[in-house]
Amino acid sequence: MTAPSTAPAPQNRGGRWIEQWDPENETFWKETGEKIARRNLFFSVLSEHIGFSIWTLWSVLVLFMGPEYGLTPADKFLLTSTVTLVGAVVRVPYTFAVAIFGGRNWTIISAGLLLIPTIAAFAVMKPGTSFSTFLVVGLLAGIGGGNFASSMTNINAFFPLKKKGWALGLNAGGGNIGVPVIQLIALAIIGASGGPRVLLGIYIPLIVIAATLAAIYMDNLSSVKNDTGAAKDAAKDAHTWIMSFLYIGTFGSFIGYAFAFGQVLQVQFGRTPLQAAYLTFIGPLLGSLIRPLGGWLADKYGGAKITLYNYVGMAVATGVLVIASMEKSLPLFVSVFVVLFVLSGLGNGSTFKMIPGIFQNKALAKGLEGEEAVLYGRRLSGASMGLIGAVGALGGVGINMAFRQSFLSNGSGTGAFITFLVYYALCFGVTWAVYLRRTAAKGESTTAAETKPQLTYAEV
Repeated sequence: MTAPSTAPAPQNRGGRWIEQWDPENETFWKETGEKIARRNLFFSVLSEHIGFSIWTLWSVLVLFMGPEYGLTPADKFLLTSTVTLVGAVVRVPYTFAVAIFGGRNWTIISAGLLLIPTIAAFAVMKPGTSFSTFLVVGLLAGIGGGNFASSMTNINAFFPLKKKGWALGLNAGGGNIGVPVIQLIALAIIGASGGPRVLLGIYIPLIVIAATLAAIYMDNLSSVKNDTGAAKDAAKDAHTWIMSFLYIGTFGSFIGYAFAFGQVLQVQFGRTPLQAAYLTFIGPLLGSLIRPLGGWLADKYGGAKITLYNYVGMAVATGVLVIASMEKSLPLFVSVFVVLFVLSGLGNGSTFKMIPGIFQNKALAKGLEGEEAVLYGRRLSGASMGLIGAVGALGGVGINMAFRQSFLSNGSGTGAFITFLVYYALCFGVTWAVYLRRTAAKGESTTAAETKPQLTYAEV
């Protein structure tokens, strides 16, 4: 019988701090925890959503930058690659900032920091600005990519294991949708003959609103302590790097294609900025909306299985893209690219669901149980998420650089798509070999499985 629990009372330590938090206690969760967790999830999504929009801002701004800006297609791909790189790197410190400042406090700070790249872009966005200046301002926009890591680490601590797939999928999907939203707003502005400064002017007050709402409605969890040892332990664990490799294939594809899609349409298919804007938002929108479904399917059927089948779909779609690129068929190219976006979003949800399950499995294999096992799994999964998210985002850099080189070498994206196809095949092999092969379920957990219920990797 589960012991009754009362709602944790926030205590004033320079912010709203919750001293008691036990989401695995079903009575506590139903009476108190779920309501608080969902409230924090909602406002975390809002801030992360705007962070994604600012991070991918330059994928939209380059559509405004015609011949009068003096930038070549290679310059634009280099610019978006730089922004993606910074967004990947800052995810590591953002992950641990939650434990230092508190989830609510860091959400306020990280949201406020988005004003810097937005105001800077507003100041320099005009013909005659040097390419080096655009690169520096683009570097600033990369901080928007860090909001994902801190948000996921924070929300991971609020929800019980059986709800993490859904919660993390919704949190990430709501953030990812910031990509198509900024593209849709840009479409409306371009269609109305507005300039890029109009777009930037819209986001400045939205950033202030997000920071204010986080201050009013979010909470800090005192149980999420600053633990540098967790980062070291996560970095030493092979599964952190295996999952990073797989996340490059899913999220790296999503963010890389989000930055590159419009440019590919312009350079390879001769679309105008308005024509490109009409098409670019569809894939990121559907890929973002389906990410929670990927988490839900992983909760139900196992993240490894969903991830494996998803890579099959991504490989097939990429193979068709190679054909469409070679035949210069715009309808087929756009249709299949949208499918690839959807599959990348689905895989984002399933791969991230695997992370808490993997470390919970390791806790059981070590002979831990009850609250001790939960704390071990939460500690390492939270630390690993930042590293996995950072490495995964580097896939976006690789995709933009691959497109840049492909266009420089042969004037089309065909060579880049062949490279991506090979990578998805490798991800399929790794997923099967590590998490679905019969011996994978036995490897390090055989002893623990003899004495207590044990997750297999296929269930994570």
